[in-house]
Amino acid sequence: MSNGADLPDDIELLKALLVEARSLLAERDVEIEQLKAQIDKLRRMQFGRKSEQLQRQIETLETQLEDLAAGRGVVDVQRAQARGASASTSNTTTDEAASRQALAAHLPRQDYVLEPESSCPDCGQPMRALGEDSSEQLARVAAAFKVIRTIRRKLVCPCCSTITQPPMPGLPIERSIAHPSLLADILVSKYADHQPLYRQSAIAARDGVTLDRASMGRWCQAQSQADTASDANAI
Repeated sequence: MSNGADLPDDIELLKALLVEARSLLAERDVEIEQLKAQIDKLRRMQFGRKSEQLQRQIETLETQLEDLAAGRGVVDVQRAQARGASASTSNTTTDEAASRQALAAHLPRQDYVLEPESSCPDCGQPMRALGEDSSEQLARVAAAFKVIRTIRRKLVCPCCSTITQPPMPGLPIERSIAHPSLLADILVSKYADHQPLYRQSAIAARDGVTLDRASMGRWCQAQSQADTASDANAI
């Protein structure tokens, strides 16, 4: 964390830096609002039609929006540094601590405890507990591909030669390699997260898994037809 030691002491120069930072923020705010308006317009155009070209255009604009937001964050830091140079170090520390977003309390915690040596490195005497410092970082365990094997054992009666075997569990798409969990992930990614199939295929390829776009398209179509039939039966 910067304590302002690397900033100039000239108050007028600090004011000029602050004015420049505010100007940059205003320009980025205008660009961000314009990009948001373009994205909203393209999404309205996309309603009721499937166009990967239009989707890619939306994704390009969203990427630009993310870059602008990141650049705005840099300007925010510069402005905070300029303001912090004329304030006390303790106030700066308090402001930064207050601005940090607390991590959700419902998330599970996994502790990594780092213990120092039990004896003093200078005199060798046993050390006593003094306290501890803790910090939290938000981690995400990514979903992993795996193969679900369904093994149906057969039994035969030694007396009458009757053979029994459990039936195959029902699948959303019969005779398909797609497990229900994979179908759910593909559908949510496509329709809720706006992740096109070609991109999902590329993501799977990084894990060494081949997901053919044509096959995924057929799966999505089959699920859509199944949902339509289910709604019709419900009526």
